[in-house]
Amino acid sequence: MFHFLPLKSASVPKENNTLRLESLQLLPTRVKLLLADGHSCYRPRRSGERKRKSVRGSIVAQDLSVLALSIVKQGEGDIPGLTDVVNPKRLGPKRATKIRRFFGLSKQDDVRKFVIRREVVPKKEGAKPYTKAPKIQRLVTPQRLQHKRHRIALKRRRAEASKDAANEYSQLLAKRVHEEREKRTELRKRRASSLRK
Repeated sequence: MFHFLPLKSASVPKENNTLRLESLQLLPTRVKLLLADGHSCYRPRRSGERKRKSVRGSIVAQDLSVLALSIVKQGEGDIPGLTDVVNPKRLGPKRATKIRRFFGLSKQDDVRKFVIRREVVPKKEGAKPYTKAPKIQRLVTPQRLQHKRHRIALKRRRAEASKDAANEYSQLLAKRVHEEREKRTELRKRRASSLRK
C-alpha cells in the first residue's frame, strides 16, 4: 500500500553525505548543475559565487535504497506507527532561560526545581531506580555573581591605578619642564651679563 504525501524536502544518501533531490530536475539520475544563491541544494560562501555540483533528479527510481522525507500536512487517514502515535520529548530544555520560557517562570523562581528529570532503571538486579537531570547551563549562581563583582572591582582598581600613574607622570613631566626652563633662563642671564662686561 502506498501513501502519497505532499513533501517539503527529500534527500537521498550519497557515498557518505546526503545528496538533495532537485525538484526542478525531472530525471531519475544525477546531473551536474551550476548552482548559485537561491538554489535548494547549495549555500554560497561569497556573494555572487556559483559552483557546479552534483544533484539528483526528483524522479524516484529503484536505484534509491533510502529516502528521507518530511511530511508537510496530514492526509485524511492515519499512517500506522507514524501519525497515530504521539511520542513525548525524551529530554527537556537544558539552558536556564529556555527552562524559564518552557514553564513560564519569573526571574525569582528557582530553575533547578523545574528541570525535567527522567527515571533510569539499572540493569543490575536489586538496584534501585534513580533519576537523571541535565546540568543546567547559564545558571546564575551566587558564585557567578561574586566572580562578576570581583572582575568589576579589579577593572575599577586597574583604572584607578593607571589614572594615578598618569597623574604622577604628568606632575613629574611638568616639574622637569619647569626645571629645564629655569636652567635656560639662568644661562641666558649669565651670557647677557658676560657680554655687558
